Parts: sequence; C-alpha cells; structure tokens
Amino acid sequence: MSRSSRSRYRARPLAVAAAIALLPAALALTACGSSSAGSAGGGSGAKGGDVVVMTWAPAGTGTDDRQGVTELAQAIGRDVDSKGGLHGRQLKVLACNERGSADGAAACARQAVDAHVVAVVGAYSQHADSYLPVLEAAGIPYLGGYGLSVSEFSSPFSYPVGGGTPSLIAGSGRQLVAAGCKSVAVLRPDNRSGDALTRYLAAALKPDGVSLTDVKVPDGGADYAAAVRQALDGDHSGNCVTDALSPEQTLKVLDAWKKAGPRRTQLASVIGSIQQSVVDATGGADGPLAGAFATGWYPPETSPLWDGLRSTAAGDKQIATSDLAVQTTWVAYQVLLQAADRLSSAGTPFTARTLRNELDSGDSLETGGVTPPLTWSLTDMLPSAETPRLTDTWVTFQQVKDGRLTQQQNGFVDVRWALTGGKPS
Repeated sequence: MSRSSRSRYRARPLAVAAAIALLPAALALTACGSSSAGSAGGGSGAKGGDVVVMTWAPAGTGTDDRQGVTELAQAIGRDVDSKGGLHGRQLKVLACNERGSADGAAACARQAVDAHVVAVVGAYSQHADSYLPVLEAAGIPYLGGYGLSVSEFSSPFSYPVGGGTPSLIAGSGRQLVAAGCKSVAVLRPDNRSGDALTRYLAAALKPDGVSLTDVKVPDGGADYAAAVRQALDGDHSGNCVTDALSPEQTLKVLDAWKKAGPRRTQLASVIGSIQQSVVDATGGADGPLAGAFATGWYPPETSPLWDGLRSTAAGDKQIATSDLAVQTTWVAYQVLLQAADRLSSAGTPFTARTLRNELDSGDSLETGGVTPPLTWSLTDMLPSAETPRLTDTWVTFQQVKDGRLTQQQNGFVDVRWALTGGKPS
C-alpha cells in the first residue's frame, strides 16, 4: 500500500471487513525437539514436501508464561487442517518453549534452522538479540513478533504486525489531548526504553501545548505510592496520568491509585500494561480502572472483528483472546496464510526467500480489519535509526466502561508523525 493510500486509510472505521478465508491445510503439530508426523524435509519449499513454520513462547516460568501463543498456533493448525491442505502441501507447525531465557530463545531458533522453517510466526520472547542473528544467518523471516526488543523493529528479517510501545504511548498522548487534558504525567520504566517513551509522548503532546511530567519508576521498586502522588500533582482538574509500565508494576500502581482515591485526575494506560484480565482482577466496574482510557494496536477483544479468533480458540482455556500476545499471533498467521495464497496463485514455490520477497514487495496484506493493511516495503519504513521496521503506526482508542474494555473512538489513528518528529497531518 502506498503512502497516499495509508493516508486515506486514516478515517476508515472499524467496520467488519470481508473475512479472510483461512487457507486449507493439513497441519502436523509438534513441540520442539520431539518426533512429528511426516518429515521436515521440504520445509524450505521443495516441491511436494511440507511447509514448516515455528511459533515459540515461554512456558513454566511463572508470570512471563504465554502458552496461549503456542496453543493458538496449534488451534489454527487444526482449523486449517480441517479444510484439507495448503494448496496440496502439508503445513507443519512446530511449537517451542523458549523458557523465558536468552539461551532458550537461541535454542528454539537453532531448532527452527534445523527444521528448515519458512518462517517463525507470532512468537513471544524478550530475547531478540539471541534469536534474530540465528534466523538472519539462515535467511528465515520473523513474522509478527510481540515487539519486546528494539531489534525486532530494526532487523531486516523482522516483520512486526504491531507498532510496539512507541506507537501506543504516542497514541495515549493523542487520546488524552482529545479528552481535554491540560497536563499529563507518565509513569514509565527508569531505563533507556523509558527515556524513548517519554520523547514520543512529549512529541504527541507538544502541538497542543500540553505539559508533561516524567515520573520514572525503578524496576523492582516498592514505593509506588510516591510515584502516584507525584503523578497526581494535587489531583487538579485537567490533570491526566498515563501508565506505560510492565503488567506487574501496573498492578502495584493501581493498588496505590486506589488508596490515593483521586477524584479529578483522568487515568490512562496502554494495552499490554493493562488488558481485560487486569480490569477484572482489580475490581472491574468498581475498580481503579473504571472509566480509564486505553490505547491499543487492535480493536477491543469484544469487537466482532475477533470472531475468527474466538471461534478458533473456543474450548481452550489456555488461550486468552484478550491477551495482546495471542491477538498478535492471530494477526501474524493471517498474514502468513494470505502470503502463501498469493505465492501459490503466482505458481511460486513457498520458501523462506519467496516469503520474504512477498512481504517486501509493497503489496499490502489484509488482516480481516483488525489492523490496517500491512506492508514492509522500503517506502513504508519509519525514518528512524532505532525502529525502521515499525511500519504499522496505527492505534485504536478504548475505554473501560461497565468493567469492559470497549471502543472509545471509531477507526484507527495514525501516530507516525509523532514518532518521526513531524507535525499532525
């Protein structure tokens, strides 16, 4: 999609788009390192052989577990399997537990190379510096990672489907400007990543003259009450606070917020720091998130645009359809299957190289309306040394109403200008 067509998309509502038909496929599912039905041979695209992909996420680690990511990949596999084949070929989905460690992530990447996968799809890991060099050396694309590491937005082999925390925090700024905030405080990590988030938020607020208070929250700190008091700044009318901390830190912030009992300050956050499970756990309609704003990459989980995800995940309690990592995995697989369909229609073998060529071509790929059409061509790259692969700079505005995250404003909002030091378009 060209830049002009991206601009025209800005006002497009989140109407139910024409559903993308999942490509029929027969999937054999396996955990990394275990035996599987069929040979991995041909996973690189040999005629008549399997097409092999991998999805990984941590399991057995505690709070970092994202087993829903690999469970969803397997559920998609079963659904596609029921439709009879990926243009006559078997699609083998390998699942790997990266154990929440750099060594585990690198081990999964090496197993992906050994299995001749055409792509790693929808994976979740904090250790891109360990796995991306392995994939790059083998020419394997990384499609739809969650975006926990800066290198996911810089590697030419990475194809993120969301805009990372930079887009979310800039979007939160625009959401609060639209709400009439006169001053904004941000609760953010006390590290280099947090410094960057403050810059993006400041850029989003600057055109409207909204002042910004930067509240740095040390990782592992115990005194969240002090940070909340600083952010509230006397709880005056027109004051707003946005949270861009980890989910664990955010829960502590919400506890301190509830104890402080502010009456005039508007609370906001980014999806990822909070999600529906956090709203539920903190009291729902009677909790501190009641009325809070939230900025996301995608529509709220209640949107009919997620009907396909809900149908695929039905009956599997490990798949939380409101989890941003699960949603990102769903989006990534829609992109993969549409790309495979295009390659087949063109008579092109499905390999890691041809998949990369298709993703790099500039031809937009649809996701059923849960994102704008996605591309990763050179003309869509972000003019940023740190995050050039961050091409999806569109966000959604949500709000907690009656204990549920709901759509607060129709359509997507593009915050590319705030990420590049420009002016609102």
